[in-house]
Amino acid sequence: MSVQNINQKPDEHSVVSDEHHEDSFITKYIFSTDHKMIAKQYLVTGIMWAVIGGLLSLLFRLQLGFPESNMNWLEPLLGDWIQNGKIDPEFYLALVTMHGTIMVFFVLTAGLSGTFSNFLIPLQIGARDMASGFMNMLSYWLFFVAGVIMFLSMFIETGPAAGGWTVYPPLSVLPQAISGSGLGMTLWLISMVFFIASTLMGGINYITTIINLRTRGMSFKKLPLTIWALFFTAILGLLTFPVLFAATLLLIFDRSFGTSFYLSDIYIAGEALSNVGGSPILYQHLFWFLGHPEVYIAILPAFGIVSEVIATNARKPIFGYLAMVGTMFVITFLSITVWAHHMFVSGMNPFLGSIFMLASFIIAVPSSVKVFNWLTTLWRGNIHFTPAMLFAIGMVSFFIAGGVTGLFVANSAIDIQLHDTYFIVAHFHLVMGSASFFGFLTGVYHWFPKMFGRMMHRGLGHLHFWLTFAGVYLVFFPMHYIGMAGFPRRYYSFTGFEVFRTFVDLNAFISIAAFITFGAQIIFLFNFFYSMYRGRLAPANPWRSNTLEWTTPRFPGHGNWPGEIPKVYRWAYDYSKPGAQEDFIPQTIPFSQTPESNLPEETKLVSEGLPEVVGEDLQSKLKEKGK
Repeated sequence: MSVQNINQKPDEHSVVSDEHHEDSFITKYIFSTDHKMIAKQYLVTGIMWAVIGGLLSLLFRLQLGFPESNMNWLEPLLGDWIQNGKIDPEFYLALVTMHGTIMVFFVLTAGLSGTFSNFLIPLQIGARDMASGFMNMLSYWLFFVAGVIMFLSMFIETGPAAGGWTVYPPLSVLPQAISGSGLGMTLWLISMVFFIASTLMGGINYITTIINLRTRGMSFKKLPLTIWALFFTAILGLLTFPVLFAATLLLIFDRSFGTSFYLSDIYIAGEALSNVGGSPILYQHLFWFLGHPEVYIAILPAFGIVSEVIATNARKPIFGYLAMVGTMFVITFLSITVWAHHMFVSGMNPFLGSIFMLASFIIAVPSSVKVFNWLTTLWRGNIHFTPAMLFAIGMVSFFIAGGVTGLFVANSAIDIQLHDTYFIVAHFHLVMGSASFFGFLTGVYHWFPKMFGRMMHRGLGHLHFWLTFAGVYLVFFPMHYIGMAGFPRRYYSFTGFEVFRTFVDLNAFISIAAFITFGAQIIFLFNFFYSMYRGRLAPANPWRSNTLEWTTPRFPGHGNWPGEIPKVYRWAYDYSKPGAQEDFIPQTIPFSQTPESNLPEETKLVSEGLPEVVGEDLQSKLKEKGK
């Protein structure tokens, strides 16, 4: 498949033929430029990283849940990282660091956005492929290289990075500070440089494709909400990831070239370092300028996926389409204006803190509008409880629960009390981790038939949902309680503090719930890989959806549609339209074919002979008629 010219006209675009040609194993499965194969590569890689990140969390939950137990049985696996029957304190910090890095960047960013941006954008807008197939392939392989470097850092003698996933200086700048600030931190920084380059290249490609390669009739007002969500996600990434790149680069300079961007008045073992003039607070500003929007980079794709799945399975039009688009735009804008609410305890001027507190509260408004619209779409719907629909409803539940606790941490006065406690851990794991991950699973269950031509097992999907849904609340709800009681995060051992010993049983409960929740994911992994080869063959449109991807063959080739790309006549949410013969009308059906369900303005278009023309043709016809 040749790379398309991004400047081609709609007419040229629509007549590009499906160029079937013989691919070798390498060009088809490894260095493929087909967006669908690249999406599968992101999906499988993201799942692999989710398993690794989850296993790391189980290791430190063992330490927290059973702090007095002898863990010598882990010595064959962890070697010298087990000391006197306990996990080594520095290795504990490394586990937390790697878990956070992997889950935030490699799973919730690359795994979620990379998978569904690649898979859905060309299929749902009616394009043969991304604007640049080669750049798309390069983006994935830069991500893969970043992952290899990060993975290798876990096996070096001094251990991986151990400064937290935020890698605050001076701990991350001074190799001599702790063992995890040495080579492991260097590899972490190199890995992130590759990762950011990958993300930026992908984002440019997504935006260019959406703007330039839409099929005839696919105006912005007819875009599915998934595309709007992925569009805003790409824009947000382009605006914020360069700032993290700059922060990382300055960190490398401080570590390797003797600069002092983040260092000043530092003493190591009684010896004063020569660094002067820098400030670690500068790094915090730069990091959180990406760090807070990163929450929305992770969850915006989930917004789009969940909106699509809820409308499809409620058999109702999405409530408030324009409001949903508008709120995503507002959230995108506001998310880069609230970073400093992560720094209320950094010595910030209280007046400045009040401004960021106000902005943080305001972002709750568009978020609430989205929740209202999802609930209203569900209201009196003919709900089909598919596994995808269950995970979509679960995502809404977590977003509500995590959003409410977000009001606590947005308040500067309350945040000072809650800062660096398990309340914060519980809050962001609900609203960012769990909600985004449920959005990811929603998408996997919904589009699996289009990805692999087979159906996942429905019963196993339901079992996976209920165990995971209950497990997430059992893990994170108690954390709010111990957090409000002042239980600190990042403490390797808490039994030395008499005040915290009362939480031993609750921590054991949380750890057991975490193990059960992780165990439930084995059901998903079995269902996923088994169904890929042995699942029931999927019909062309198993969910009776309206969007364009379901008009492709069961196994679409490189080019997606054999022959001409379908034209689009209507929006993506014509479900259960009064008078319609079916409870769904695909976007490719002209209004002239549905006279029984047309609205008055649509009937008028039909009577004027306009329903068979789309896009620019429609505009020219309307001008001819003086409208």
